[in-house]
Amino acid sequence: MPTLAYWLHSKFIDFKAIPDTLELTFSFVPFTAAVGASLLGAWVAARISARRTARIRPAEALSEASMEQRHFAWGQLGVGMLVLAFGIGVVVLLGFLRTEPASQPVTFLSVVVLAVAVSLLGPVIARIAVAVLGIPLKFSRVGGHLATANARANAKRMAAAVTPLVLFIGMACTVLFVQTTMGDAASAQAKAGNKADWVVSSNGPGVPAGATDALRALPGVTQVTEIVRTQVRVGLDKYPTQGISVQGLTTNWDPDVSRGSLKGFGDKSIAMSEVCADHLGKKPGDTLKVTLGDATVAELKVAAVYERGLGFGDLTMSHDLVARHVDNPLASSVLVKTAGDGKASREQLTDAVKRFPGIGVLDRTQVDDRQADVQQSNAEVNYLAMGLIIAFTAIAVVNALAMSVSDRTREFALLRLVGTTRRQVMSMLRIESALIVLVAAVLGTAISLAVLAAFSVGLTGAAQPSIDLPMFLGVLGFAAVLTAAATLIPGRVALGGRPADVINARQ
Repeated sequence: MPTLAYWLHSKFIDFKAIPDTLELTFSFVPFTAAVGASLLGAWVAARISARRTARIRPAEALSEASMEQRHFAWGQLGVGMLVLAFGIGVVVLLGFLRTEPASQPVTFLSVVVLAVAVSLLGPVIARIAVAVLGIPLKFSRVGGHLATANARANAKRMAAAVTPLVLFIGMACTVLFVQTTMGDAASAQAKAGNKADWVVSSNGPGVPAGATDALRALPGVTQVTEIVRTQVRVGLDKYPTQGISVQGLTTNWDPDVSRGSLKGFGDKSIAMSEVCADHLGKKPGDTLKVTLGDATVAELKVAAVYERGLGFGDLTMSHDLVARHVDNPLASSVLVKTAGDGKASREQLTDAVKRFPGIGVLDRTQVDDRQADVQQSNAEVNYLAMGLIIAFTAIAVVNALAMSVSDRTREFALLRLVGTTRRQVMSMLRIESALIVLVAAVLGTAISLAVLAAFSVGLTGAAQPSIDLPMFLGVLGFAAVLTAAATLIPGRVALGGRPADVINARQ
């Protein structure tokens, strides 16, 4: 575990999620708490699972062990429906959460709750799935008939195998596509709001004021707008903020103002995204007290509320005000508008700033590409953190499937004693694996799509989750590989002994 901790620490530093001066320290208390929580969870799970087993009569226990009970568990069905209703309620709630910090925990809670509902309703789902998928399997050979009969007779066993796989697919797709949904929405808003012909940016700390002055003096350049980025506090909460120069404000930049106006915007003004305005309960004309980067408190008048908060940040202030109160006052980018017969070319703009090292002139396509790179870099931090959860879920999938197959040693021996060949048994296992993957893929995908649609509604106002098809197919392919490995390898081991010896040994 210390090795993993050091590796994660180095990765977070590489992604600039934490400063390199933040050292990793170890304490005995978190380790003890983690071990204690694991032992307590294992003890509670063992007590619950063994409760009925310890009380049941031996003869009844042997009867239940030899054949799955056919009676319908109405209590389990009722609890499953209640959990499903609760999960649907959580998903609906997610659609009303308009900030990412509030949405993230509810997003993953939704997946877990719906997966629990699938677990409780698993036998019903398995029987429905077998009834539908068993129709084409009737026309297959022995393996298909055996797989259908086994799945129909052992719906609980199939449900137990499907549940962890549903959680894996649902969680993996949600983790991956929350980031693509956010990134694509932010990129689309930034692209729609950028009205400039060119964007000047720097590979270093920023674009100096001298470069901006050189651009303004260039013939054919009509508007030059500087943007500096920072964070400010409103109360105890931090908000991503941009300072934008008044010159060319409405010409180069369009945040899609829904309320108020940017006319007369200055050092005493502030504009807010719709999400931020709703969260803080502000409207145009109100006063907002913010704490700037150097701890200076400023009272600003809300001039406008805009829609494109994902693309431009929650708060917008004047460039001069922000630059006076940050460690790095250099512009992160400069928007340039050209017009008229003497319209400045890219070469002219590049010549005007060539004496400033690291300064480049980008067109719209290059700006979009850079925005995508930034979004990908930000997403990698979340991928790394949530990848651990996906890895643990994958371990649970392998354990559940491997144990399920290993417990069927006597069943395989009986099949071979009645004339079924080893190849036919393995064919049955392959078809069962395909059934499990197919059912889990449908359920897991449905869960993730529902959650992602609600997440998208909350943050963007439209149910438009962004799904990366190769990534999605990769998740399904990995799930199929896990299922095949956890099923076929234990199955081949279970078929290793002589059938008669296996039967005698388990009597």
